[in-house]
Amino acid sequence: MNTNIGHEMYSFAAKLFPICRSITGKGVRETLGEIKKLLPGLKFTEVPSNSKCFDWIIPKEWNIKEAYISKLSGEKIIDFRKNNLHIVSYSTPYDGKIKATELKKHLHTLPELPQAIPYVTSYYSEYWGFCLSKEQLDKLDDEEYLVKIDSQLTEGALTYADLIIPGETKQEVLISTYVCHPSMGNNETSGPVLATFLAKFIAQSKRRYTYRFVFVPETIGAVAYISQHLDELKNNVIAGFQLSCVGDNREYSYLPTRRGNTLTDKVMKHVLKHKVKEFKSYSFLNRGSDERQYCSPGVDLPVASIMRSKYGEYKEYHTSLDDMSFISAEGFEGSFNIHVECLNLLEHNEFYKAVHLCEPQLGKRGLRSNSGALGQFTPNFKLVSDILAYSDGESDLIDLAEALNVYALDLKTTIDLLLKHDLVKKK
Repeated sequence: MNTNIGHEMYSFAAKLFPICRSITGKGVRETLGEIKKLLPGLKFTEVPSNSKCFDWIIPKEWNIKEAYISKLSGEKIIDFRKNNLHIVSYSTPYDGKIKATELKKHLHTLPELPQAIPYVTSYYSEYWGFCLSKEQLDKLDDEEYLVKIDSQLTEGALTYADLIIPGETKQEVLISTYVCHPSMGNNETSGPVLATFLAKFIAQSKRRYTYRFVFVPETIGAVAYISQHLDELKNNVIAGFQLSCVGDNREYSYLPTRRGNTLTDKVMKHVLKHKVKEFKSYSFLNRGSDERQYCSPGVDLPVASIMRSKYGEYKEYHTSLDDMSFISAEGFEGSFNIHVECLNLLEHNEFYKAVHLCEPQLGKRGLRSNSGALGQFTPNFKLVSDILAYSDGESDLIDLAEALNVYALDLKTTIDLLLKHDLVKKK
């Protein structure tokens, strides 16, 4: 495993972090452009404003150049250029003098976190507003202020991108993340970073499955993507990963698919059980990312998530405290390694069936001592015998491993030996 991977990912996160992203606009394109530098095959798609995607309509495109609150003297006290969380995403233009009492109707704070700037959006209703810390709000004691929001809402497009890495089969592993959140490290600079580096890893070697990497604005982007690719997704996807909140170095979290018993769930739970000391399991009732779309009835894709600190479960979530100090190279490396384990297990997971009725004669194959005396068994005899006992053609590698209480990929060497001696066969 590349021990520098966490530092490389953290450096890339630092490049993406300051970009002002929303569900549409130049920030999304700039972010995808940076990802494309590392993934040249990434393909962009523009979905025009007013396009219908199931029950949704693509909104106008939003872009912003400048936004601030200043005293009448011209001194800026809240400046979008210092932190792009200061502006409510999709704020309409405004330019003028305003009384403090009226201004405060457009200000958002978190009194329980007085130093934090909250993240607030208004995608589907016209509004303008600013976000600031409670400490900053408490300092607003003038009677009037100047407000400038140089933004545009125009007929444009929603941008998403995908990358298909062909495998030996058309069966696909879907890996999706979202690119709409501005200047927050764990949610959601970390997801696109992990997806990018997993794509680089997958592209390095020949694979059994085809891999589909999807970078979309959350919710509306996933809805748009599914609406344009529904048949191929339903026909081909056998496992799926929603990448979100994967950059911090706290606990691991697992959120299942809606059904909870898919191949994705089996893989994730098995890897976490054997590779992580502790992790917290959530119910699909605790969902909140794009698994809402991928797992919805009628779409029914097997998409689940392994996260670090789960969205909505840590105090820094959706605030300026979720910054580059909240995520780390160690956190990224752990998330990368866990997801690589999951993908490798998917690649090697097969169903095995014993070739012979009753126990085969292992001694003539050098898999057991011929003396028959106690203590004269070969070191891996018990493992060989147990694998054969459970190789009924109905149990895959993960089922075998669960029955034997060992890590699935640790069985591969022995199973390869049994395949070599024609004692088991792939079903």
